[in-house]
Amino acid sequence: MKRTTGAFVTIALAALQLYPSAALVADNLTGATSFLCAAVEVIACYEDGECLQLPPWELNIPRFIEIDLKAGTLGTTEASGQNRSTPIKNLEREAGQIVLQGSQGGRAFSFLIDEKTGAASIAIAREGLVVAVFSACTSMPRSVAAAGKDD
Repeated sequence: MKRTTGAFVTIALAALQLYPSAALVADNLTGATSFLCAAVEVIACYEDGECLQLPPWELNIPRFIEIDLKAGTLGTTEASGQNRSTPIKNLEREAGQIVLQGSQGGRAFSFLIDEKTGAASIAIAREGLVVAVFSACTSMPRSVAAAGKDD
């Protein structure tokens, strides 16, 4: 676990736009309406200025998130056993980027996903804590996305 302080908050947030490593394992999402994102790296910064690089599970962040743009939801995979779902309150798809935003349970989130690379930069905020998640996304075939869901 890496410990950092103060100015790292600014650097971590700026890196949300520039982080390249997730792009190496992500896929082209152009035109995709359902995809799966895997957390690659997580940085948590607290209000006292302390920042920590942590594995996702230490902050209760699912390793995989299913995104369904048609249904307007983010959710955990069935295999996770968590059965968590969150509505997407704002969805924009423009200039090769997908922007998702919402809030639930005292947390606000914002996703910026590059359609060509599938690389995602995610910010989650709650009182006293900001979390940056770098993620890699891949499209899911319609049959996989619909499996196990009631119509």
